[in-house]
Amino acid sequence: MDEAAELGNYLPLSFRSPKEQEYIEFLWDAFETNYTHAKYQFAFLAYHMLTMSFVYFNIWQIKQTRPDDFAMGLIGFSKEIEKNLLQASSPFVFSTVNERTILRFLKLIACDNGKIGTYAKLVDDRNDTAHPNGNIFFSTQAALDGKIAEILRVVDEIQNHSRPVIEHCYRDFLLSNHDADEREYPGDADQIREVLIHGNYLSQKDVEICLGFNLATLTEETGGMGIQDLHECLKSTYGES
Repeated sequence: MDEAAELGNYLPLSFRSPKEQEYIEFLWDAFETNYTHAKYQFAFLAYHMLTMSFVYFNIWQIKQTRPDDFAMGLIGFSKEIEKNLLQASSPFVFSTVNERTILRFLKLIACDNGKIGTYAKLVDDRNDTAHPNGNIFFSTQAALDGKIAEILRVVDEIQNHSRPVIEHCYRDFLLSNHDADEREYPGDADQIREVLIHGNYLSQKDVEICLGFNLATLTEETGGMGIQDLHECLKSTYGES
């Protein structure tokens, strides 16, 4: 159970709507309840849904940070689906697309076909588990714990591929929000929480990437002191104590 909770570090620290947060909390509750009552098959289903939510949030960050790349990734989709995804107002809109198909967007962060095929195997496992085929694939805690360990390896791999997107996102944030007189919130902590964290569905793992950002790459940009103040505020608020 403790290892399974690690997935929470890859999920957003806050959400754009109470409904989204309620949904993620519901999935965690479903996982924990079934796990503690030895209903491992159903615990896996809830955990898989949390994992796919992680994928949706990562793809959303691509959409927000690299819109041109995201649009290119829509090649081959029908016009209706293309329109829906371009106009999506929530990461959960991606759930309208077949899970195997939505994984193709991970090519935009340099996940090759081999890796995507591995990720798609998790979708196959979910399909096998969800259908009434007479089989209990996860009848023991050990079986589910092994699958969770596999899922976490996949999640961490996708997270590592997302680094350039998060760095791009953070760089844009620093350059656009260093002046307290020209942004939504005068306080650094409020601006970080509402615009960076909340606005981009950043997870604790995403924040760790931001904390490691090389500020020296912005030395020739204006707003040096304001940029440093934002970074230090992020470190003091969301960094490890």
